[in-house]
This record gives sequence, structure tokens and C-alpha cells, in this order.
Amino acid sequence: MLTVDFEQLGMRPGDRVLDLGCGAGRHAFEAYRGGAEVVAFDQDRAELDAVEEMFAAMSEAGEVPDTASASTVAGDALELPFPDASFDRVIASEILEHIPEDDKAIWELARVLRPGGTAAVTVPKWLPERVCWALSDAYHEVEGGHVRIYRATQLTERLRSAGLSPVHQHHAHALHSPYWWLKCAVGVDNEDNPLVKAYHRLLVWDMMSRPWLTRGAERVLDPVLGKSVAVYLVKQEVPVGPR
Repeated sequence: MLTVDFEQLGMRPGDRVLDLGCGAGRHAFEAYRGGAEVVAFDQDRAELDAVEEMFAAMSEAGEVPDTASASTVAGDALELPFPDASFDRVIASEILEHIPEDDKAIWELARVLRPGGTAAVTVPKWLPERVCWALSDAYHEVEGGHVRIYRATQLTERLRSAGLSPVHQHHAHALHSPYWWLKCAVGVDNEDNPLVKAYHRLLVWDMMSRPWLTRGAERVLDPVLGKSVAVYLVKQEVPVGPR
């Protein structure tokens, strides 16, 4: 399930792409399939080990062009171990809401993006996320959990301050918002609730089958109920504001 639209990202074969806070690697895998030189970055070495295994499996199965490459790097998003302007594209999907010092992470992702390069930054959308927080403290008050709720305007202003100019914005995953509201209402760890199990089966079926009815419904509902907001930005030649 992708949150980032790779057409809006503007990725081309041969681009050097950083998936910052890659988690299980969903966007890194898509970039690898597209022929990019992918670096999957995360602080969780166990997650990266699984990502490496999938990279190897994709290569062995012939799912990627011969020119594509993929690697993993473990580290801190506040101190990226890469030179300035070393990536053509940077993806930061559902990561900033976890970071107390998000301003530093934003400056770092802007620093490693080349001038004229594009970034895709996604975070939970304000309204669906606010409902989750209202329904359950356990949803966000956990180690590594969400520490803030962004409004889209707040997010774009922070990104602008690092020299990134927004060029497009959209919402995604409207069908997932009610699922998380339901989980928050019955207990986020309650996987045996029959309604949660039934809704989860619906989401899996939708992701696997992609029927026109649910795809159309989600496009209509995304602007209101979309679980995530995605912002696409271009790095200016000269950063704005102090480092």
C-alpha cells in the first residue's frame, strides 16, 4: 500500500532515492522496481534486515532492471550520514510525526536533497488523527508513537523554512481511517474483535483486488477522510532561513 504517488515524485530510472524512515520498505521496493539507486534508511536494524531480504528476493525474481541498486543504512534521522545534495529524490513517509525534534529531521532531509530535486513528505491528516487521539491514549502514548498532529499548512511552512517549495498535495487511504477509529474504540491491541477482523479482511481484499467500486469511493472520500496527507516539494537553489 503506497502513500506516495511516484508520478508526482518525478522519479526516473537511475535516480538516487532515499527512503527516510523506510520501516518495512514499501516505498523503497517501489523505487527499486522503477530502476532507482535506492537507499533504505531507518533506525531499526531488524526492519532493515527484512528489507534487505526482500531486495535480494526481488532481484533474484527478476522484478528489477539490471541498472537498479538497493542498500540499507541504519542511523538517526537527525544526523544523516550522507553528503549534502547526494539524492535526487527523498521520501519521508509517516515519520515526522514520531520525531520530537522534527525541525532537525526536516533540515536534514532538505540538506541531502540536491537543488532541483523533489521530496515527498507524508504525515497523518489532522482530522482522522485527532479522532484517533480522542478515542485512545494507547494509540499514540507508546514508545516511538506519534508525538504531534500536523495541520497541512503547519507542515508545509516547516518544509518551506528548509528551502523546499511545495508543488502538489493530496490525501490518501480514506478507507483506513474508520478501521483505525474502530481499533481505537475497542482497544488498539484487541485483534480478536470481530468488527476489527472483518474490516481488516475488507482492507486486505481491497488492496489485493483493487475493485473499481472501492477505488472510486476512496478517491471521493480522500479529501475528507484520507488517513494521510502527502506533500511534494522541490528544493530551491538557495535554502531559505537559518540552519
